[in-house]
Amino acid sequence: MRFFWNILCLLCTVLSLSQALRILGVFPHSGISHFVVMRPLMKELAKRGHEVTVVSHFPLDKPVPRYKDISIAGTAPLIIEKMSMQDFYDFSRISLYVTPFVVTGFGESVCRGAYASNKLDEIFESSHKYDLMIAEMFNSDCFLPINHKLNIPIIGMSSSALLPWMYGRFGIPTNPSYMTNIILDHPKRLSFVQRLENTVITGLERLFFYQWRNRRDTQIARSYFKEDIPHVSEFAKNASLMLVNSHFTLNNAQTYPPNVIEVGGIHLPEKNETLPKNILKFIEESPHGVIFFSLGSTVKSTTMPAREREQILSAFARLPQRVLWKWESDTMPGKPDNVMIQKWMPQFDILSHPNVVAFICHGGLLGVQEAVYNGVPMLVMPQHGDQHTNAKAVEDNGGGIVLYLKDVTLERFYQSLQTILHPEFKAKAKALSERFRDRPNSPMDTAVYWVEYVARHKGAPHIKTAAVDMPSYQYLLLDVYAFLLASSVIAVYIWYRITRSLLKCMFVKKKVKQN
Repeated sequence: MRFFWNILCLLCTVLSLSQALRILGVFPHSGISHFVVMRPLMKELAKRGHEVTVVSHFPLDKPVPRYKDISIAGTAPLIIEKMSMQDFYDFSRISLYVTPFVVTGFGESVCRGAYASNKLDEIFESSHKYDLMIAEMFNSDCFLPINHKLNIPIIGMSSSALLPWMYGRFGIPTNPSYMTNIILDHPKRLSFVQRLENTVITGLERLFFYQWRNRRDTQIARSYFKEDIPHVSEFAKNASLMLVNSHFTLNNAQTYPPNVIEVGGIHLPEKNETLPKNILKFIEESPHGVIFFSLGSTVKSTTMPAREREQILSAFARLPQRVLWKWESDTMPGKPDNVMIQKWMPQFDILSHPNVVAFICHGGLLGVQEAVYNGVPMLVMPQHGDQHTNAKAVEDNGGGIVLYLKDVTLERFYQSLQTILHPEFKAKAKALSERFRDRPNSPMDTAVYWVEYVARHKGAPHIKTAAVDMPSYQYLLLDVYAFLLASSVIAVYIWYRITRSLLKCMFVKKKVKQN
């Protein structure tokens, strides 16, 4: 009997190996908050038996079986890390309009740095064969032509909700009357002025990306490959699938084709890690609960203007709750006794603790999703990028309220905290959490299923809409409208000529009869 069991186990092993995929992940953006979304999927694919090769700026600290890194660390400038909160404070006044142009410009630096380093050459070694490519789609498409040599299905992945220039490549209907731009702080229902702004900004962004960014990306890729490869937009529209880090309970319902899959919260771990003893003790010994304050990995709290910091600390001193503040220094001027500072804190594990009653954040999508998942009310202080949109989404859906840093006063900050600490607000946050969690499968299981689905069906071209390959005049029915207009004009003209002739004949006959 034991012999047969051994044979069965051997057959199962052989079968699993025969179905294992060799997957290339290309995640060139140098922001860790983006890679935090991508890495869990790649690790999970490796865990499920697939051979994974990952191009990124963030190689693993500890080796994982079947997970190989190709590090491009140091090839891209980390300009954002040098900026202070005051820079964003000033920048936010115009960021709603210039952010996409700044972000896509930064994408060119990433492209040129990675290609110039020759670190990507390892991908094309003859011993390396891949079945599938998963690539981040963000501020540049310059790495998509990697598939020119590999000729394998491409799966796109976004760490945020879809950007305006991504809709066309997947044939997604775009209607600025209700589909808000990711950088604008608009509510669900738009006024005339908001619809006008939404239409103009979205149109300009798409035009800029298609006509300038994609052209530059094509030039960079052709320079690296030293041949006249197709335009990068061709690789983009040939993508088989798009995994989007969004969910309709928070990011509004959208009209997506079958190959655009929402996996909002894919980075959320299945289980919590044990909190550090000092943090756990601080939380559990607080009879009135704990407020967690973190502004993420991009903006350092230590660069907060002194006036705002003093107002916030004065408000904290009036609270019975304790405050955990992610603060990138060992000291804080004027810190009250109920405030604990630390350079790094395990955000998700803290938010998961039942004694955490509120979260003060910058509106980064990952932190927002973590708070929504755990039902923690938020006071959102957006700084840049999609944080304005995320903050408005939180407010619209009952998960928190928005307060801009430049509007902070002691009373306004204190009253905002009192609002989200009220039991009624806690109930709203819990209801939003239940909606966010209520899914047939976890975000991770959903993503893995569709990755394997694309591989099983050789790129799954049947789940792509025909709109992807249609020229604009056909997609917008301009030829049909032109035909209908021309037909109507011709019909009216013919009717006019016939009527004119009939009236003329009648008039002539009447005149002859009278004579």
